[in-house]
Amino acid sequence: MNKKIPSVFANRIDKKIVNNNTYSVTRSDEVFKNEKVDINSKINNIFKSSGYIYKINVEIVLKDKTITKKIIGKKNGYLITIDNERISIDDIIDINIAN
Repeated sequence: MNKKIPSVFANRIDKKIVNNNTYSVTRSDEVFKNEKVDINSKINNIFKSSGYIYKINVEIVLKDKTITKKIIGKKNGYLITIDNERISIDDIIDINIAN
């Protein structure tokens, strides 16, 4: 039982190792302008607001136009207006309570 185990080669390290200790992130202003606003959270905040009882006047910015409607609910990815219209949430760029 005098078997020798082969030796393991260990390479010498002659330099300082820096593994992800320092990093930097840069972003241009255009990236901030093009960030998508979280529409679902804005819609939920509108429905949770103290001004909402049954219907609320909102200004909706769509891909091709801006409209002012009274919304009464949200279901299956659509906003439902008082006029019984359905507006797809995917088409909405921004939404705010109208003054």
